[in-house]
Amino acid sequence: MSTVANEQLDDQGAFELEERHALRRVAGLSTELQDITEVEYRELRLERVVLIGVWADGSLASAENSLRELSRLAETAGSEVLDGLIQRRGRGVDAATYVGSGKAQELAGIVAAAGADTVICDGELTPSQLRRLEGIVQVKVIDRTALILDIFAQHARSREGKAQVELAQLQYMLPRLRGWGDSLSRQAGGRVAGGGGIGTRGPGETKLETDRRRLRARISRLRRDISEMSVGRKVQRGRRTRREVPSVVIAGYTNAGKSSLLNALTGAGVLVEDALFATLDPAVRRAETPNGRVLTLTDTVGFVRHLPHQLVEAFRSTLEESAEADLILHVVDGSDADPEAQIAAVREVLKEIGAGEVPELVVVNKIDTADPVVLQGLRAREPRSVSVSARTGAGLDALRATIEAELPNRDVEVKLVVPYSRGDLVARAHATGEVLTASHVEEGTMLEARVPAGLAAQLQAASAAGPPSGRAADHA
Repeated sequence: MSTVANEQLDDQGAFELEERHALRRVAGLSTELQDITEVEYRELRLERVVLIGVWADGSLASAENSLRELSRLAETAGSEVLDGLIQRRGRGVDAATYVGSGKAQELAGIVAAAGADTVICDGELTPSQLRRLEGIVQVKVIDRTALILDIFAQHARSREGKAQVELAQLQYMLPRLRGWGDSLSRQAGGRVAGGGGIGTRGPGETKLETDRRRLRARISRLRRDISEMSVGRKVQRGRRTRREVPSVVIAGYTNAGKSSLLNALTGAGVLVEDALFATLDPAVRRAETPNGRVLTLTDTVGFVRHLPHQLVEAFRSTLEESAEADLILHVVDGSDADPEAQIAAVREVLKEIGAGEVPELVVVNKIDTADPVVLQGLRAREPRSVSVSARTGAGLDALRATIEAELPNRDVEVKLVVPYSRGDLVARAHATGEVLTASHVEEGTMLEARVPAGLAAQLQAASAAGPPSGRAADHA
């Protein structure tokens, strides 16, 4: 066989292999129930979805992990995953239909055969991609951003959390509004449009334009409300700053075990659920280091790959807790299939909200179920890390000691006599500082301690003023 023929066969084989991998199923994504008795407790039938992702760069394992995460997101939203597919594209997503017209037709056949009513794309679709893909597959199409927003809407509990989620949803929805049929067409007046004449002259504004105007007004109102609601948190943060109480923020990937860690360290009793985005409202709890130093621990909303920028913007006032912290506990799920991708995604969001320069301590959680080889690799790549299990309590003592060592030492060492009339300052030294020695002399309390700078200044002023006239003699 000639060299040219061999080259042609090689090219044909490579092309067939690429086509075979162009749209491939990801094993283990179907959550379809085998026994109909399992759904008897359900009042409503869940949406039946097919997942589709585009593999344009990176490894196949990374693309499959992303689609498996999308499957978990869909399950968290209450959907039944029927199938999951990945299309290999060397030139990125298709500008018209996300997956290309040919693959969109294949997807339509798979959707019809599976009996699905929704397609979820593992990426953010433009309004035109959304419309064209829906026109081909003939079922509802949503993207990863809309799915995450839906989960946030289900889990929001506080007034601020609900407002933040609504703001993110409206910002996402605004460019995707679309009109169908005559009811949303431009209203005509005079003799146009068949000469309707009197009674048919409209305000010159379409239904679509009216909806957009109302959405913009609602967005402005929500921004004002969120700004007003964030004042209370800023006041509390200011009080902690004045009292010089160190702030430690627990951040990390969704479902990495942040709330479980907060409960294990403080006994807070915060809601813990094995679900994505179970925590949306930050919880602040008091804690102490092994040496008795008081600090605050704040549980924050979890991050995820490609976290919608609308959510980051809407939750900015909440996420500011991380940017103003003294230390960030970056919790990583050690049992995850790709923990390094989790770390990269979280650090990207932290950088976006201005917390990239805050000291960070990586906490590898769930070591009781993690692969030892994966843990060893994580420890090698993250030498400044602590491995724990919030469920069993393993490693928590080492974590507490590391937190104490990582906190900035703002204390000032003082050795002075505090008048007996300022016993309140001595009490504060015991409560917020570290008292080394305390003894009673004629003039007052001989105190040797390490205390915050503000309290040190007050102690020094009280010592310089001395006891009130006659008080020392009376005490004697």
